[in-house]
Amino acid sequence: MDLKQLKAFIAIADLRSFSAAATQTGLSQPSLSRLLKQLETEMGVVLIDRYHRPLHLTDAGAFFYEKISAVLTEIETVTSMTQRLSMPSSTLNIGFVPSVLYGLLPDIIATLKQSNPDIDVNLKDISSYQQIDSLKSGEIDIGFGRFAHQDPWIQQILLRHERYVVALPKAHPLAQVRAQRLIDLANNRLILYHQTHLPIATTVSTAFSSSKPKSPATSPIDTDSAAQQHTSLDSQAPLGQNEPTTEPLLHLFAQYGVSPFMTTTVSDLQVALGLVAAGEGITLVPASLSTVRTEQISYQRLIHENATSPIYLHTLKDCVHPSIPDLLTATYQVYEQRGITYRPQKFASMP
Repeated sequence: MDLKQLKAFIAIADLRSFSAAATQTGLSQPSLSRLLKQLETEMGVVLIDRYHRPLHLTDAGAFFYEKISAVLTEIETVTSMTQRLSMPSSTLNIGFVPSVLYGLLPDIIATLKQSNPDIDVNLKDISSYQQIDSLKSGEIDIGFGRFAHQDPWIQQILLRHERYVVALPKAHPLAQVRAQRLIDLANNRLILYHQTHLPIATTVSTAFSSSKPKSPATSPIDTDSAAQQHTSLDSQAPLGQNEPTTEPLLHLFAQYGVSPFMTTTVSDLQVALGLVAAGEGITLVPASLSTVRTEQISYQRLIHENATSPIYLHTLKDCVHPSIPDLLTATYQVYEQRGITYRPQKFASMP
């Protein structure tokens, strides 16, 4: 078997149509049919049932599809990495989640350009999970995100933990309370905005203590762009019926033994803050967002020291862009200027 045969099979299996696969691959339908037949003959297995519309994978075909898709993804990743190693780009492509942009990322980029005036930086709004595929494809060289990732191609470092603050409408009875407790917020409608949830493994806990909560070090903020998501204002239900504890904000409340009275799920963080401004509920956001809509929203700190959201920096293990060490240096310079506590780290493949 060869790559042409495998790619033809994947295209047909993905689209369940010879004509659609032909359009996608640029090959004729007879060519695709011939490549598939060659693959099946070589393997001695029927992979696709041609007598149904749309086409169906056989049991053997479904198994082969699952396994060979992963292999082809690795081949494409290795090919992309090899090309980048041989011809490194002068542009540093940086992926980021929107909540990071409201923080110190602009200052970090400005500091980087001051020390490297000739550097070309390209910023891309990409969710934490999408950044992993974008790193592998070469779309970005490094990403600022809110999730810890376990991927054999990716290395990441924890930059710092950012405290959550509570966002309340200006007319809210607690709007002027300077030190908030999660238990005092339980009777409010909590507006949820995460499009991805915590891995189940991080939420396997049978007991929570309000005095000694487990550290929510993996609680992320991952806001996909509103253009890619849809607001779902009808998802209003008491916690405990429909809401999974893997939702980051609900998970944080649960760590302190608290269940919000009602929740509303929206498409992203900006929509959530818009609803807070309209008096439709409250939410929790990283402290760096406390300058947004301040004429309508009161931001107050939480007394819980462990109520934090991490910021991670991740890149490929074997293909570190030459400008990444300078980016990390600029990041730590900004942290020092702002008096932010951090633990200096570097990627394994950095000098």
